Amino acid sequence: MTENVPLTRPQLRRLLRNARRALTPAQQRQATLGLYRQLAQHPLFRRARHIALYLPNDGEIDPRLLMREAQRRGKCIYLPVLHAWPRTRMVFQRFEQGEKLKPNRFRIPEPIIDRKRQRPIWALDLILLPLVGFDEVGGRLGMGGGFYDRSLAYQARRQTWKKPLLLGLAHECQKVERLAQASWDVPLQGTVSDRGWYLAPR
Repeated sequence: MTENVPLTRPQLRRLLRNARRALTPAQQRQATLGLYRQLAQHPLFRRARHIALYLPNDGEIDPRLLMREAQRRGKCIYLPVLHAWPRTRMVFQRFEQGEKLKPNRFRIPEPIIDRKRQRPIWALDLILLPLVGFDEVGGRLGMGGGFYDRSLAYQARRQTWKKPLLLGLAHECQKVERLAQASWDVPLQGTVSDRGWYLAPR
């Protein structure tokens, strides 16, 4: 939707956030079902035992149907939790169905911090990431806080990255032709929208 338009990252972020916010409740429900159909029976999802995902905010595509399906199959689900200090740090913590949540400083619900239930990045099988924009070669434009990039940076520097698999989740309207990537951006193995898969070339 933004092909060949020379926008800065903040401008592009604003444009794409507005696009997903403009989706009607009915369109959001359809997108949720479309995402579920794309992923629920896919081997990458079926094989994963430890899966991190997110609770939707600001018009993000909703992965909660996938969360419930994973829990029904006995998989372990993890949600991101922001640390009080350092404020730039994020970890993934086990989440059980019906568990009490509290809003973080961005007013996004998250589990109450419990270090015993947190799992290191390398021990996860699959991370399903939210995003603002994506391209077909693994580029991801986030909200600008850098939490995912910082959390994944150490793993990204490893010579042999085997897991976790990093997949972005998005509405189709968030796709752009090509994203200019900063040096700190961690590339995705692909993005799944409500309409299809976009796997980055290996």
